[in-house]
Amino acid sequence: MEGMSGPYPIRGSVSLPEAELQWRFSRSSGPGGQHVNTSDSQVELRFDLAATESLPEVWKARALERLASRLVNGVVSVRASEHRSQWRNRETAAVRLAALLAEATAPPPKPRRPTKIPRGINERRLREKKQRSETKKTRQSRQSRDWS
Repeated sequence: MEGMSGPYPIRGSVSLPEAELQWRFSRSSGPGGQHVNTSDSQVELRFDLAATESLPEVWKARALERLASRLVNGVVSVRASEHRSQWRNRETAAVRLAALLAEATAPPPKPRRPTKIPRGINERRLREKKQRSETKKTRQSRQSRDWS
């Protein structure tokens, strides 16, 4: 089998540093038949977000804040066990971690600037409302005459 296809880009020129990734392998509960009992195909990928030097300080602070519920002592972990091969699970875990970090380090959206409703649109709405009211009034008066 071929080697890992890293580096895994987070955003722009920043990518996951291979040296800071910690891999752990265990037996998977997923597909694999008899082979699954003998191979460690489940992958757990850990990345020490609090101690990393590879992310810009602003991104790091943003990620620590947004991933606070997922962190254990500043370490974020991702698990993959969908595939039968350890190599494919490694790929999946690394891509997942990169996507998670990309989402967590994304800049906040620009605040919405409230806009004023154009005068013409408001006038048209009021005119149509008045017209509808008149239509209903004429029905009302006609009804009251018919039934009395």
